[in-house]
Amino acid sequence: MTNATTPDFTTALARLRDAQKSTKGAPAYSRFINREAGRVLAAAAFTANLTPNRVTAISAVFTFGGIGLIATAPPTPLLGLAVAAALVLGYALDAADGQLARLRGGGTPEGEWLDHVVDSIKISALHLAVLIALYRHFDVTTEFLLVPLGFHLVAAVMFFTMILNEQLRRRHTTPDRVAAETGSSPVRSLLVLPTDYGVLCLLFVTLGFARVFPIGYAALFVANAAFLAAALVKWYKDVSALGRAGTAPEGRYTS
Repeated sequence: MTNATTPDFTTALARLRDAQKSTKGAPAYSRFINREAGRVLAAAAFTANLTPNRVTAISAVFTFGGIGLIATAPPTPLLGLAVAAALVLGYALDAADGQLARLRGGGTPEGEWLDHVVDSIKISALHLAVLIALYRHFDVTTEFLLVPLGFHLVAAVMFFTMILNEQLRRRHTTPDRVAAETGSSPVRSLLVLPTDYGVLCLLFVTLGFARVFPIGYAALFVANAAFLAAALVKWYKDVSALGRAGTAPEGRYTS
């Protein structure tokens, strides 16, 4: 039962429409599916009086549970479904914690810290779990085991650089300009779909199919590596433009 200060689920869901982050640059799954699923879960968490940190913890339980299954259990079609479901739900809850924080009036430094730390661990752990699974259960060459190691590197660099880009943009850009940098083309969202973590989660539906999963995983690795190579050049130019736009703040590293 809700009290006067706690809106019901429908009201919370409606309020969350006005508490969304920008969709600028977001791939299609994150933009059109995961964000919406997170909104529903955030509204449910709000009416259940859960804190954002608790939602982050629940997200971690599902995510690391799925990753643990990848590394330890023999792959079967049923296992693939279970892993994909756990990862997809964990990802939706990862979207929910930030939305819940905004609905409750704003996040906290420790909440943002916890969210990013959990994300950084899952990005590394997921590809290392795939490495273990390929080594133990799949008939692949030794050279193919370099694919999850490469994917691990690409994912870690992409995650760190995107966070760094966001922090530098906040630091060097006026608030009105940041507010104006919203939205992105749905076509672009579809073009960068292979880089979406949600697509990687869904790929594990094929984990029980020995000929399909390695090919799909390698294809996503190639797409992500190509995107990162191109994006690093663009991001460097963008950051260079920020530096030319104004005086560097105190404490900035220089070469």
